[in-house]
Amino acid sequence: MTLGLRDSGPPVLVTGGAGYIGSHTCKALARAGFLPVVYDNLECGHDWAVKWGPLERGDIADRARLEDVLARHRPIAIMHFAACAYVEESVANPGKYYRNNVVGSLNLLEAARNYGIQRFVFSSTCATYGVPEMLPIREDAPQRPINPYGTSKLMVERMLADFRAAHGMASITLRYFNAAGADPDGEIGEDHDPETHLIPLVFQAVSGRRPQVSVFGTDYDTPDGTCVRDYIHVSDLAEAHVLALKALDSGTSLAAYNLGNGHGFSVREVIRAVERVSGSRVPVEEAPRRSGDPPFLVSDASRARSELGWRPAITSLDEIVGTAWAWHRRA
Repeated sequence: MTLGLRDSGPPVLVTGGAGYIGSHTCKALARAGFLPVVYDNLECGHDWAVKWGPLERGDIADRARLEDVLARHRPIAIMHFAACAYVEESVANPGKYYRNNVVGSLNLLEAARNYGIQRFVFSSTCATYGVPEMLPIREDAPQRPINPYGTSKLMVERMLADFRAAHGMASITLRYFNAAGADPDGEIGEDHDPETHLIPLVFQAVSGRRPQVSVFGTDYDTPDGTCVRDYIHVSDLAEAHVLALKALDSGTSLAAYNLGNGHGFSVREVIRAVERVSGSRVPVEEAPRRSGDPPFLVSDASRARSELGWRPAITSLDEIVGTAWAWHRRA
């Protein structure tokens, strides 16, 4: 436990704050003078990742538990990360995603309304855009998700707009591209079960925890035939949430921002970066394309830079991979 930060600053409720991006955001909140109050059912999160404020164990579906936590802590704002986030699972089990991501978020919004909480930062995703018509992707691009996960996030975005109109609740939606890396200080990092993110999967192949990493599709219309994605360091994502909260304090009422580096790296480029950083060869298995994987997903994040003053600090692929490798070797 990091000392000296638990009992200071205005409280912010962080749902899913024991997870990957949520825990990094809690650290950024504490550094900025806030007290992150983590609300998490620990189904996907970890109690060891809660270091900068109290942990309240609970589910966003549990209205009584939510209202008890809000009544005791009286947060000035909510940052909402709690969600199911596996695309393939959402296709196989859409009910789980609509029940948790949509109904659970509605439960949270209604509880916030009842307790007069008027500031809300929402963790959304570039999956709301579906297959992009133009690159890089801007915030005003059509939102046509191609899986229940993306649809569930888009439905919450719609609810936020309606709660603004009906109840005056101000909100900022942050649409992530590919979160990657780990806390440069080594205090927290990425640990999913099952793991689906490319960089930790490549590390598992390097370290012998899996026989190889699968490259899904090598015949895309990209420079090396593999999918290209926009990787953004998780600590930079965390800082964007603090800036979003400050923007709400300054009068922003309803806005959405892309969070990405604006530069794409292919699957093969990521694998080569891991080989450079680790000094080891990555065993690779070529596999067929996965249904619904667009060839390119690259952000235009200029709006976040101009309106929030957000400036990613860790932008090179090797540096992003390096922080993740350092965490992987400790874990």
